[in-house]
Amino acid sequence: MREIDGDGALVTVRIRRVGAARTRRETGGPACDCCVVEERVEIRRLARTELSRVGEIDRTEHIDLLYEQRGTELVERPGNWSASAWDPDGHGEHSVEAKRDELEHYLDAGGVAFGAFVGEGLVGIGVVVPHLRPAVAQLAFLHVTQTLRGAGIGSRLSGELEQVARGAGDSSMVVSATPSANTVRFYMGRGFELMPQPLPELFEREPEDVHMRKVL
Repeated sequence: MREIDGDGALVTVRIRRVGAARTRRETGGPACDCCVVEERVEIRRLARTELSRVGEIDRTEHIDLLYEQRGTELVERPGNWSASAWDPDGHGEHSVEAKRDELEHYLDAGGVAFGAFVGEGLVGIGVVVPHLRPAVAQLAFLHVTQTLRGAGIGSRLSGELEQVARGAGDSSMVVSATPSANTVRFYMGRGFELMPQPLPELFEREPEDVHMRKVL
């Protein structure tokens, strides 16, 4: 990792691309339908004027397992759900316009946004709001584009957000996470734990989310 002026870092991640088939003769080993390429990912702070670029992120996901939180327990709810792309032209809850407005709201509340870029394209975004409560920060927004999930970008963004929270003097961070299995497992892997009692202001906004806290 090479540091850049304190606002971000360049990291190299290995991303598995599907569709570049290789035969046993070409690889000298088992045939495969993929290849591994290295992409250089830049993570840096975002200016307010860049928040509308959130529409570049593909948030689509097939979800076959959700969790229902009951205190510090999770109950599995198998099913067939899916998250579609944000609507680029509409004005509803899942439109690019609504996501931009949400991000601007967090920055107006003192939040800090980071973006992850591959080349000129935005592939991930995360926002932290320090001092949601005394000594408590909120991880308010974290998305990585569909094709690059699992490449470490979400963890790198989360790490930057935690660093901002610590620097602001917060000793813990809360998140209200989408209750999909992949999302909840991601946060638990980052050290977040289920909260017996969610913060009322977050529960009121997202009652079906999984509410977690991490000691920083």
